[in-house]
Amino acid sequence: MADDPLTSFVRTVLGSGAPIIVLSPHLDDAVLSCGALLGWAGRRAPVTVATLFTEAAPPPYTLSARQYLRRTRARDAEELFADRREEDRRVLALLDVDWRHVGLVDGRFRRLPRARRGGERLSRLLPELDHVYPTYRGHLSRGRVSAYDTGTLRAVGETVDALLPARSGGLVLAPLGVGGHADHVLVRTAAERSGRRIVYYSDFPYNQTADDGGFAGSHRLVARAWDRDLDRKAELIRGYRTQTDALFPGGRIPRVPEVYLLPEAGTANATPAGRRLPGRRARTAEGVS
Repeated sequence: MADDPLTSFVRTVLGSGAPIIVLSPHLDDAVLSCGALLGWAGRRAPVTVATLFTEAAPPPYTLSARQYLRRTRARDAEELFADRREEDRRVLALLDVDWRHVGLVDGRFRRLPRARRGGERLSRLLPELDHVYPTYRGHLSRGRVSAYDTGTLRAVGETVDALLPARSGGLVLAPLGVGGHADHVLVRTAAERSGRRIVYYSDFPYNQTADDGGFAGSHRLVARAWDRDLDRKAELIRGYRTQTDALFPGGRIPRVPEVYLLPEAGTANATPAGRRLPGRRARTAEGVS
């Protein structure tokens, strides 16, 4: 039986021997959204998961950051992120893929340039004044990259350049930005500007309740489902123990196909551009990624 267009495309990339770079904003996003494909591709080609935002910062924390720590039953953000990095290493080792932890600071903890911060006393009283994204709902999940994040955007672009030189012929898997988390949108933007060959992945589990804000339609991307090797995925996700209880209350991880988006012109038998992904237009609930 002939492969579907997505499988044919992936086989072509794998057959060329070119590397695949998966850009993961946080320490679980690649497996949440691409775990089944990674397990399949990792046995056939050089695959590297590059996780960008792998560090926290010392207190004082914003209210949103403190709420996040409570949901993950953590007191210290830096200790939590050390645990998360170890979780990520263990899970990716099971998939036979390489990994890189880039070391940028997570959006909940990212601070303004020093010249823009208030005094030390004021910062202790109201930490939000010193942060690029003072609140989750009002800032971090609004689908926009802060003007103060230009340096972070540049750093992500430099990471793509370093891991996948322009003449390598490789492929970048980048988040679609479903749900509007600024870290996801920032990584998507850097990938788009890189000039590399890109396939976007639909951000799970946020794609169960939210959409991409129109990015797929405006870029004439076609959604394709990947349902191979899904049986193992829930086990892999549970390897991120610090996150799963908050992401999946009740412990049930839905078994749903992964969704990837390719340029319409480069896909045989393409469906109409702008096809909506599963889920409705909704603001993402405050997640833990």
